[in-house]
Amino acid sequence: MVHARLILLVLALAASGCSINSLVANRMGDALASSGTSFGSDDDPELIGAAVPFSLKLMESVLAETPDHRGLLLALTQGFVQYSYAFVEMPADEAEDKDLKFAYAQRDRARRFYLRARNYGVRGLETAYPGFGKALKEDPARAVAGTTAEDVPLLYWTGVAWAAAISLSKDDPFTVSQLPIMEALVRRALELNADYDYGTIHVFMITYEMTRAGLNADAAALARRHFARAVELTGGMQASPYVTLAEAAAVQGRNRKEFEQLLQQALKVDPNARPEWRLVNTVMQRRARWLLSRTDTLFAD
Repeated sequence: MVHARLILLVLALAASGCSINSLVANRMGDALASSGTSFGSDDDPELIGAAVPFSLKLMESVLAETPDHRGLLLALTQGFVQYSYAFVEMPADEAEDKDLKFAYAQRDRARRFYLRARNYGVRGLETAYPGFGKALKEDPARAVAGTTAEDVPLLYWTGVAWAAAISLSKDDPFTVSQLPIMEALVRRALELNADYDYGTIHVFMITYEMTRAGLNADAAALARRHFARAVELTGGMQASPYVTLAEAAAVQGRNRKEFEQLLQQALKVDPNARPEWRLVNTVMQRRARWLLSRTDTLFAD
């Protein structure tokens, strides 16, 4: 209902030739920024995948009228990351064996969405810390040192967007060289509120620690500690920790038995037990099934 009312208002203003004044834009921004969670309880990923682009473009339209709206900047950062992963990058992975050209094109599209999300995140942080983007490139650790617990959502989602863009930019040394910036953002979020959003930072850190396995002998142990904490915080009712550990640690450790056990555990999660997590569980269980279908390939001798 919130989105419907906002859409009607935007269309009415556009049809009359009026511009959206600052007050209306800010109110619309507040409503849009706070209504994104309504998608989370849906059980139809295809429906949400079709609806999210319109929602994101609506937010971008309102943002154009109120460019410093911190709530909208966060919603766009998070929204583009989640949309890109679930509805662009994952389908690319699933299609790779059958259509390599499509997979490459989709991954490039996902990379561009992640960069767009990153830029919105930096803008969001700059609303409280003018010049933050420039400072971040010059000295990441120093730039994030003054941030507070209030900034954790933007720190985290900006860092995730940056990490995702880097992961799809292996042939772009400039983007890859920005890894220390991403790490500074996420580690600061972890330092300020490690248990933010039921352990979502811990889930990210599972993958991140395993990407550093060649640099840190304790990487696997650290990843498993993050996994344990994420499961504890979610009460075992989110599939994401299980899927992430299976994909990041079990495959790398060549542990087929653990891989299969973790994915089966992910599939045992009841998506209806926590309605607000229904969509993410549905998406991650789809990922679990796809990974299981590739077990022989992933563990080929």
